[in-house]
Amino acid sequence: MRRRERLAEITERIGIYGRFFEDFGFECPLPGHLKRTVHSGFPRYNLMVDAHFMAEMCAGILVAVTDYDRFHGKLTLDLAERQEVCRGMGGRNFLTKEGEIVFRDETEIVCVLCQGADEKTRVSDDTQNVLFYAYAVPGIEAKYLDDGLTIAAEIMSEFGKGTIEAIEVH
Repeated sequence: MRRRERLAEITERIGIYGRFFEDFGFECPLPGHLKRTVHSGFPRYNLMVDAHFMAEMCAGILVAVTDYDRFHGKLTLDLAERQEVCRGMGGRNFLTKEGEIVFRDETEIVCVLCQGADEKTRVSDDTQNVLFYAYAVPGIEAKYLDDGLTIAAEIMSEFGKGTIEAIEVH
């Protein structure tokens, strides 16, 4: 596939996420990430975050990167009740809206889809076990989640010298 066609497809998927976020009154980070990547190239932070950006931009999907060892128990995708609190990255408090999509462990919300991930599971230089996860919104096919998660996992495996435990799309 030609580069322009591929960029157009990625841009279309990112637009789908953008409209979904707008429906909840939030701005999607993906359009800004794409604009910055097209004009300046991929940002460089650390291998885990870089793999996350590569997955987002190459597949046109929203991906999160987390320190798996910081989760407490089983993970669940859920709908929030009004005014639930999540301590977001950088110490920001996220207050949920009724019906907002959230990801929980057994003790708390660890990500509010339209607002961001929590501070507790943020990756650091000490992270040993990484979990990448992605959300599909209406109009995004599972194939693109699989593509993005595979990109992130393969980058970590190749350059981080780790192993891929699983790539699953539900």
